[in-house]
Amino acid sequence: MKVLMINKFLYPNGGTETYILKFGEFLTKMGHDVQYFGMEHEQRCVGNRVNAYTKYLDFHGKNSILKAGYAVKTIYSIEARKKIRLVLDDFKPDICHLNNFNYQLTPSIILEIQKWRKEGNKCKIVYTAHDSQLICPNHLLYNPYAKKLCEKCLDGKYINCILGKCIHGSGIKSAIGMIEAYYWHKRDVYGFIDTIICCSGFMKQKIDMKKNFASKTIVLHNFMEAIEQKKVKKQDYVLYFGRYSEEKGIKTLLEVCRKLPEIQFVFAGKGPMESEVDKVENIRNVGFLTGKMLDKVISEARFVVYPSECYENCPFTIMESLAYGTPVLGADIGGIPELITNGKTGELFESKNEQDLNNRILRLWNNEDVTNQYAANCKEEKLISIEKYYEEVMKIYVAGRKNVK
Repeated sequence: MKVLMINKFLYPNGGTETYILKFGEFLTKMGHDVQYFGMEHEQRCVGNRVNAYTKYLDFHGKNSILKAGYAVKTIYSIEARKKIRLVLDDFKPDICHLNNFNYQLTPSIILEIQKWRKEGNKCKIVYTAHDSQLICPNHLLYNPYAKKLCEKCLDGKYINCILGKCIHGSGIKSAIGMIEAYYWHKRDVYGFIDTIICCSGFMKQKIDMKKNFASKTIVLHNFMEAIEQKKVKKQDYVLYFGRYSEEKGIKTLLEVCRKLPEIQFVFAGKGPMESEVDKVENIRNVGFLTGKMLDKVISEARFVVYPSECYENCPFTIMESLAYGTPVLGADIGGIPELITNGKTGELFESKNEQDLNNRILRLWNNEDVTNQYAANCKEEKLISIEKYYEEVMKIYVAGRKNVK
């Protein structure tokens, strides 16, 4: 089977890229032909036979959005349509597997795939919902400007995006997000998607609020590659690893850390709140880690804390921790409770509740027997393997590939 994996970034950049690179590699291992379409970048590590990629667009840049024509390109990309057409005509995929595409590749690529299908080409469009980009202009269901959860756009009133300055706290970017959402939903471009893979039951519930999506969604948690279980001596520290930003609960966690000076915390990551992290005396900031260094710091932690204050989908952070035999104290929000068995592989606390987080960290820290039992339970937890995930996705790929006329 020929699979075209589509994602804005074609290099290791986050959880979505981990997914496309690992799953693409496994598809190839299983004998399928896999090519990739996205933006060109100096770190790009996968691609397609005709070397067709769009120019790199940085939607996060403060000044780039002011450049002539840039705003239009983040809504509709003629370049992306032309480039993906080159790949479609050459590769002739059986499956176009969409991942993250808004604001860089834009939904215009779906129009080109649909046009190609109408010309008699058999091809199924599958989309993995790594975030809420189909239903929320800033993809978070969280307003970083107001610093609170937000579902105001779920009924299609995307004007709330600009009213709340939901995208990077910028009126201009929020206006673009509003226009983009109205335009593509009015054109019903997402109706051409055949199957939407939701990485959590929580995400399916939210996406299903758009009635035209409900018949297309299925729940399939992300896979976790097998990790060799080694006997590791736990060290006396509590670990946070991930992005240092307010929506991840870092501000609340830092307040708790200050109140628990007797506990050693290790932070591994990077982000806009890094200077605040460095000010707390009982936090050892080891920065962004990968590979064996990250594996070591996860596996040796007494437990991991995941204090998110935004709706998480299916965070690899939690799955990695459990796979390494490290229990997780996680916020009871979004898809997090679907991954942690409360009282067995970790515990849950009320998101944004500083006192609850404080009490639970202190209790776990002072009960090593409990955390040791949780750690043992983690090693017995059966996360979805990439082999099992592959079996389930193949059922989706094979079922009802379309020949639209």
